[in-house]
Amino acid sequence: MDTGGLNLFTMEVIGVVILGVVLIWAVLRTRSKGRSTSNPRTEQATRDLYEAEDKAAKRQEP
Repeated sequence: MDTGGLNLFTMEVIGVVILGVVLIWAVLRTRSKGRSTSNPRTEQATRDLYEAEDKAAKRQEP
């Protein structure tokens, strides 16, 4: 194997390792925040919107 092939192989392996570490870090960071960062007003507005859509859909059913 020449040095060009070795360099390419090394970059591919290191790239996969770095990508994996970043993905794991992002997932763990997102999970640790959980609902504590959710805005209660936003959550309630979403529930209200879904409820209004459900009522509208039920009115349209024959």
